[in-house]
Amino acid sequence: MAAVQGGESSALGELFNRHHGALYRYFMRMSGSATLSEDLTQDVFLRVLRKSETWQRDARFASWIYRIAHNAFIDHTRKNKWETAMPEKLDIAAPATRKLEEDQQHALLRRALMAMPPDKRELLVLSRFQGLKYEQIGEMLGVETNTVKVRVFRALGQLREIYERMSGQPGLSIVGGGRS
Repeated sequence: MAAVQGGESSALGELFNRHHGALYRYFMRMSGSATLSEDLTQDVFLRVLRKSETWQRDARFASWIYRIAHNAFIDHTRKNKWETAMPEKLDIAAPATRKLEEDQQHALLRRALMAMPPDKRELLVLSRFQGLKYEQIGEMLGVETNTVKVRVFRALGQLREIYERMSGQPGLSIVGGGRS
């Protein structure tokens, strides 16, 4: 990123190669639309180029770029009526040889996740699927790490309730565990 700030716009290509896959998966999990995910991913890198001077060398690049991605998604949802499509695959790189029962559980989990409010879904996508640490999410959202922990805990509880309601079965073991 320092090279981009120094005027080497060709360095943006390297950043794109490193981060476009993760950003695309983030947008897929947030929107369920491949086309929208591609558009928003490209928009993020245009914003990175335009706002490169706002990145500080002592800041985590991942937190900064996910903040830009978050803002791009929010901007899109404000401009367009919120339409939620069901993503084909929640785990984009999932193996093709899953058992039918696992497929059904994952489809139900996707439906439960998509039924959540976007802000809570985003917390789960960032912490569970994108692998960001609570500290990074806090930096991105401008809140304390402990606030993120509480919000993720509550979002997991809400996801569990929605899943149990949809499945008629208690105990969503897929969303357990913590990330610090």
